[in-house]
Amino acid sequence: MKTTGYAAHSSDAHMVPYHFERRALRANDVAIEILYSGVCHSDLHTVNGDWGPQAYPLVPGHEIVGRVLDIGAAVKNYKIGDNVAVGCMVDSCQECDQCDNHEEQYCRNGMTPTYGAPDRISAEITQGGYSKHIVVREEFVLSVPEKLDLAKAAPILCAGITTYSPLKTWGVGKGSRVGVIGLGGLGHMAVKLAVAMGAEVTVISRSNDKADAAKKIGAKDILVSTDEGAMEKSAQSFDLIIDTAPVKHDLSPYTPLLDIDGTIVIVGQVGPMEEASTLPLIFGRRRVAGSLIGGIKETQEVLDFCAAHDIHPECKTIKMNEINDAFAHLAKGDVAYRFVIDMQSLDTEN
Repeated sequence: MKTTGYAAHSSDAHMVPYHFERRALRANDVAIEILYSGVCHSDLHTVNGDWGPQAYPLVPGHEIVGRVLDIGAAVKNYKIGDNVAVGCMVDSCQECDQCDNHEEQYCRNGMTPTYGAPDRISAEITQGGYSKHIVVREEFVLSVPEKLDLAKAAPILCAGITTYSPLKTWGVGKGSRVGVIGLGGLGHMAVKLAVAMGAEVTVISRSNDKADAAKKIGAKDILVSTDEGAMEKSAQSFDLIIDTAPVKHDLSPYTPLLDIDGTIVIVGQVGPMEEASTLPLIFGRRRVAGSLIGGIKETQEVLDFCAAHDIHPECKTIKMNEINDAFAHLAKGDVAYRFVIDMQSLDTEN
């Protein structure tokens, strides 16, 4: 299948138009016309090579909402015209204990990311959602509930599941005290989801600039991390902190905020961290943990949860040719919403 999109051809993250071929349908494949593609901070990190060398040209995008164009002969759960979604992975071994436990993201043999990784069968490099079409194994295609706005649903496939999974794993519910570090793409979804679960939520930010935005989406308050007095008064205030900061940072100011047996879960930054003091951990039986997206079953669960609770990401819709400007904003960290590309804008480009 011939298609078109935008790709990075080197580590400078500059995106340009790109024409390429999608694979022919296998028996268990679903061909999808992409309608909307979310822009994740990890897209910028990946094409920049921040997490290691990449196979260029590279088409990013793992927050995908679209419509079924065609199906393979063995596909059972989807039909042409269905509204569907694709998240951060497109395959796994489907045989190990983790896959059997519906946690394909931790596949013992390695899950296949939506872009930038060898296909398990052909070894061709997967290409993502900044394109008009994609072909995906049926088991990794998700249904989009009717109550979700297709133009706003895409970020649920990464920002949503990345924050929903630890909230669920650590048993957040009515009365839970949850802190969220950062109010970007991941952070604002963490707030909305935790509030819907019944938690009391506080945004932890370097300044008070996003206080109104935080309260508008349900946060009780904002805690300014550069205010030493406020941080001291907030010691032992949280059962769980979701750390969405996407850059290297020091955990030491945050761990004392946890109550006894509290946990800070890193979902944003990938790679080496600043050296942290172990004192708050040892003297409070506190934990530092990490979490990587969620399995396919859990991703469908968060889509359904968002539909049931009328949760939509805060989005700014852009045209495909505006992606480089969007990346510039992500690099500055000055957005409290998620960019979503209207892929139909590719049809009108010269």
